[in-house]
Amino acid sequence: MRTNLITGLDIGATKTCAVIGEVSGEPGRQPLLKICGVGAARTTGVRGELITNIEATTEAVGQALQEAELMAGATVGRVYTGIAGEDIDVRQSMGVVVVAGDEVSAGDMERVHVVARAVALQPDRELLHAIPTDYRVDHQGGIKHPIGMAAVRLETEVHLVACSGAVAANIRKAVGKAGYGVQELVLEPLAAARAVLAEDEKEIGVAMVDLGGAATEFAAYHRGRFQHVAALDMGGDNVTADLVKRLGVPWAEAQKAKEFYGVAVATMVDPTEIVEMPGPAPGQLRNVSRELIAQVAEQRLEEILGLVREDLDRQGLLDELGAGIVVTGGSAAMPGVAELAQQIFPTPVRVGVPSEGLTGLADSVGRPRFSTAVGLALHGLERFRETGEGASTVRSGVLTKLGAWFKEFF
Repeated sequence: MRTNLITGLDIGATKTCAVIGEVSGEPGRQPLLKICGVGAARTTGVRGELITNIEATTEAVGQALQEAELMAGATVGRVYTGIAGEDIDVRQSMGVVVVAGDEVSAGDMERVHVVARAVALQPDRELLHAIPTDYRVDHQGGIKHPIGMAAVRLETEVHLVACSGAVAANIRKAVGKAGYGVQELVLEPLAAARAVLAEDEKEIGVAMVDLGGAATEFAAYHRGRFQHVAALDMGGDNVTADLVKRLGVPWAEAQKAKEFYGVAVATMVDPTEIVEMPGPAPGQLRNVSRELIAQVAEQRLEEILGLVREDLDRQGLLDELGAGIVVTGGSAAMPGVAELAQQIFPTPVRVGVPSEGLTGLADSVGRPRFSTAVGLALHGLERFRETGEGASTVRSGVLTKLGAWFKEFF
């Protein structure tokens, strides 16, 4: 029985994706995630990014995880699960402690993070992450790894990320009813960024934009540190809704038109190209210009990406993104998305897919829609590397201890 399997579960608005990976790599080196199981199921019971039907969501979770288990030839017990960024609070907090000995130790680090996390939250909020953005040793800032440094005083500045307690409870309930447990809830944009961003990009300055079905979530990094996270309640489903109105077709047909004929830049389409769509009566067909479908998609995606740009500009981050913009998520698979984004952002743009740190069936997850699920599994890999714990292959297994909680996404 393999006891070092780690699973990421992304419950999206349109798709639920599961990725099972095995910890691999040579001793003494950075561990790799060997992809050994991938599953996906159509999501029902989720409106926007909120669970509205526990039973339907449970079914999607079970289908995706069982498909991944079948491919992996193993069962898993606890999964790292994403939570959307629409109802997220982010605040800054400080922690200060006196160093116990002559130099900063792991114990000092743990104490300073406990102090920084000791902030009263509203009763309906749950703390997800405490992400360090800076350390100071005897008032000297800009330090990334204080352990081992001679010091009397240790300070840290952290971003506290909190979510709705009710939303978190419903996610745990849906996963639990499917026969699994939630190892840890992780903010989805941070997970997606973990899968598609390189460390040197975070150092130079980069923003990840996850174009999902119901929402667009984005996170920005600079000087190797997390700087900002936000979400818009607009995504690929808005393109589908626009096509429903413009073409006068049912939702399912509009979704097919988007997936098969959608292009994010209308000028990339031959204006003479015609596609067949259902007509007003059953069995009837009518001709529709593919350029019209592209124009609808371009207009909505341009609006969404423009709002992302405005937010990054308000935060003073747009000029700090030397490594540019990385677009990912299911809607990023539409042809022309990178070209459209390049027209909107004054910095390089690329489409991000999971690749770095992966082996095994890595090609199975090399698509934008798997970014969050892979990032969740990579987050679990970091936990496992730090503590040797956090993986499970027994569905009824005991909740494993989560150590090294202070090492978050930078």
